[in-house]
Amino acid sequence: MPTHSVWTLRETLIVAVLGAVFGVLYLGWVQVWLVLQAIFGALTMDVVMGFWFVVSIIAAAIIRKPGVALVSEVMAAAVQVLLGSPAGLLLLLTGLVQGAGAEAVFAATRWRRYSLAVLMAAGMGAAVFSFAYTWIRFDYGSLAPGLVVAMFVLRLASGALLGGLLGHVIVKALYRTGVLSGLAIDRDTRAAHV
Repeated sequence: MPTHSVWTLRETLIVAVLGAVFGVLYLGWVQVWLVLQAIFGALTMDVVMGFWFVVSIIAAAIIRKPGVALVSEVMAAAVQVLLGSPAGLLLLLTGLVQGAGAEAVFAATRWRRYSLAVLMAAGMGAAVFSFAYTWIRFDYGSLAPGLVVAMFVLRLASGALLGGLLGHVIVKALYRTGVLSGLAIDRDTRAAHV
C-alpha cells in the first residue's frame, strides 16, 4: 500500500470533478447504447459496457491511492442519479460493483502499478464484477450457455478497450497538458525518467 494513502484536498477535488464529468458522459453514453442496440441487438450492452468503467481507471491512474477507483465510480453513479437517470438509486450499487472490480486489480498490485496492462486488467476486473452482478440481477442462468459466454467475452474485451485502453489514452493526454503536475502520476513519471 502507498505510504501516503490519505487523500489531499486537491486529490479529493479531482476525484469529485472526474466523477461529475463522467457521470454526465455516462448518461450520454446510455443514448449511444440505445441507438446501437436498436441497430445491432441485445449483445450491444456488453460491447459498450467498458465505457461505464473508465472513470475508475482514469482517477486511479492519476491519484494512485487506495479507494480512488471505487469512489470515482460511485461518484459518477451519484451524479447520474442526481441528474434524473431512470435507473434511480440502483445505479449507486452498480457504481459500487464496477468500481470494486477495478479497485481489486489495483489492490492486487498494492496500488503501485499503473501500466497499460494493469489499466486494461482493471477494466476487465470491472467487467467481471459487473457481469456477476448483472447475472444475478437479470438471471443470465436462464439464457443459452453460448450466449452467456459471448456476452462475457464481449464485456471483458469492452472493459479492456473502452475502460483500460481508453482510460490510458485519456490520462496520457491529460498528463501532456501539465494539469496533473505534482500529482502521483507526475511524480512517478518523473522518477521513471531519472
